[in-house]
Amino acid sequence: MVGILRSEWLKLRKSKILPIIFVGPLIGLFIGLTYNMDLLEGVANDWYIALMGMNFTYALLFLPLITGVLASVICRYEHQAGGWKQLLAMPVTRGKVFISKYALVMLLVMVIQLLYLASVYTVGMIKGFTTPFPIDIVWKSIFGGWVATLPLVALQLWMSMLFKSFAAPFAVNVIFTLPTILAINSETYGPYYPWGQPFMMMYIGGKEGDVFFIPWDQLLLVVGGSFVLFFLCGYIYFQRKAV
Repeated sequence: MVGILRSEWLKLRKSKILPIIFVGPLIGLFIGLTYNMDLLEGVANDWYIALMGMNFTYALLFLPLITGVLASVICRYEHQAGGWKQLLAMPVTRGKVFISKYALVMLLVMVIQLLYLASVYTVGMIKGFTTPFPIDIVWKSIFGGWVATLPLVALQLWMSMLFKSFAAPFAVNVIFTLPTILAINSETYGPYYPWGQPFMMMYIGGKEGDVFFIPWDQLLLVVGGSFVLFFLCGYIYFQRKAV
């Protein structure tokens, strides 16, 4: 398993994907520095206002999209010149290959989330926020966003193994990411829309009656259920995939 992870990491380094992990945190930093804090003045403290402004673009658009990019890149090498045959000809099981690819993508998503956390803190330092940094609330948002990508990564990895073209799974991801702003405003469909769950989990309102409020137990049940469904579908498909 460790050997497979090292192999996948080397392939990722050669794919020049590492600079892409900085795009989201940098976008968040830019939004935080340019966000009009007066819009919510008196409603919440400065840290909450900055985080809500940054999350709206980062969690709604970038985080769901980057899962598709990472999943496509980690399978791109195998789709070229019979890479799947070469990989599976080695003394490794298909299950370990699938789990290794999934684990590596989730690790990269966690790195992106930690960089985003650093962006939030940097915004506060530059703008001179005087209130204490709410590490418990912010960390809940960062970790919640990461948990919400569990089913998305499983789904995107499945799609990336299914399609040989890099553009096909990414196009599918874009098509379903763009309507997220409409989905999250629906009390009926919002909690169950996979591409909207990162925003829901990173939302810091947390009070019943808020626009995007969904109980955490319900969200975690939806995320956990969709994760099991997408992961098993991808796992079973890869076990039966013809190479």
